[in-house]
Amino acid sequence: MPFAEPQLRTIGVVTVGRSDYGPYLPILRRIVEDPHLRLHLIVAGMHLLPKYGSTVSLIEQDGFQIGARVPIPLLSDQPLDIARAMGAGTIGFAEAYSATAIDLLLLLGDRFEMHAAAVAAVPFGITVAHLHGGELTLGAFDDALRHSITKLSHYHFVALPEYARRVIQMGEEPWRVLVSGAPSLDSLKVVTPLTRRELELQFGLDLAEPPLLVTFHPVTLEYRDAGSQVDELLAALDTFGAPVVFSGVNADTGHVEISGRVKQYLSTHPNARLVENFGTRAYFGLMACARAMAGNSSSGLLEAASFRLPVVNVGTRQDGRVRPPNVADVACMRADILAALHRVDTPAFRQSIASLDNPYGSGDAAAVIVEAIKRVPVGDLALRKQFRDLPA
Repeated sequence: MPFAEPQLRTIGVVTVGRSDYGPYLPILRRIVEDPHLRLHLIVAGMHLLPKYGSTVSLIEQDGFQIGARVPIPLLSDQPLDIARAMGAGTIGFAEAYSATAIDLLLLLGDRFEMHAAAVAAVPFGITVAHLHGGELTLGAFDDALRHSITKLSHYHFVALPEYARRVIQMGEEPWRVLVSGAPSLDSLKVVTPLTRRELELQFGLDLAEPPLLVTFHPVTLEYRDAGSQVDELLAALDTFGAPVVFSGVNADTGHVEISGRVKQYLSTHPNARLVENFGTRAYFGLMACARAMAGNSSSGLLEAASFRLPVVNVGTRQDGRVRPPNVADVACMRADILAALHRVDTPAFRQSIASLDNPYGSGDAAAVIVEAIKRVPVGDLALRKQFRDLPA
């Protein structure tokens, strides 16, 4: 990327839920501390909905000033209401952009609300920088949304060289692409995870025996099978017999079915608990004391390696992402899940990952990203993209 002298800039950052707020956190702190940058934080989506814990309060507790709020009504998890939410989000983000001049807009990931934010930025001529492009999640329609955001963006901060090559393959000019690593790993340097005792007191957990940490989100290309898929996982957990701590489910198509089955499981399993919203310190704390992780969350592929935490990745939701050696992939069938849980829950497996280095970086991504966004060209030079054809 071509860098110039730092300029005073307003950086818009869109956060739509806990899944992006955690990775954003070290970037937000550096923006606030940098004298050349002004943060304009746009909070939207699940953050503002009571049914998902009104996690906007966590942002306020962290001391960030909220520049705009974009409510996105989500009446159900069915395709029609998801599509309506995308439309409402586009209108809401457009109104937010019209109220404040933004020099550069940061977007992270692949959710439908984030795609609405990218679409709304186009007619305003806002320079957009995208984080975590070039990745694949072949089991989710998020895959298409992520690649679409790539084409709507002007700069790309990617986690791995493989992902940089894929962004360039999509026609993006190489000078616009920078391998930064995953910013969520930066928090491991500055965030002190809650201790086991703090977790017990804050969430009412009993962690005398290390639990399984379980996060299972809808596989949106297979949403009709959400109920039967989570049943297979729950059956394996029941047979395995270890204490379980579930984290909350993303508001994707099929999440109501999953949430309902998990709550039914809780009613008959006194050694299982659900925490809808952990926050970064608590989530890292639980990863540090868990015996293993199971489900299909991206955190099992990104952050878990830094804790040398064994992971059983279930189903197709994360197909296409680079896997560290602590991850065991299985089909969404109870026998396969149970066998994988037994395999990773052994001294031999733990010993095999004891010196694992996380391939997604060492925790310096936020510094790389913030240094770039205050120096890269914005405006006309950034907006006039050329499509780079592959050699014949």
